Amino acid sequence: MTRLTAEFWVDAYMRRLQLADIPAYLMRRGDATAGAVLVRLDTMDGQARVFQRSFDLMTGERRWVVLAEGPEAEVGQTLARQAERDPDLWIVEIEDRQGRHMLDQPGLDG
Repeated sequence: MTRLTAEFWVDAYMRRLQLADIPAYLMRRGDATAGAVLVRLDTMDGQARVFQRSFDLMTGERRWVVLAEGPEAEVGQTLARQAERDPDLWIVEIEDRQGRHMLDQPGLDG
């Protein structure tokens, strides 16, 4: 199975969000081929969550898990620390009161 580049995946994800009328912004552009991707979901109520792709050790499948959750400022600090450690990191930010992120949709397991 061929793995998608980070840039291709982010572009496709942003397009899917746009088609669903979910506001999303590219906050940080990482390495085009192999950068990790974090997705920050801001629910516009002072709370936020950050998702990262992870491997399920039992099945070997990729899935999205919550890296951080809580007040926006704390989640922002987590993202800043991650960006300091990983210069290749991509960060997509979503603003949606309903908490929609589409990461549970087919084809977005990356």
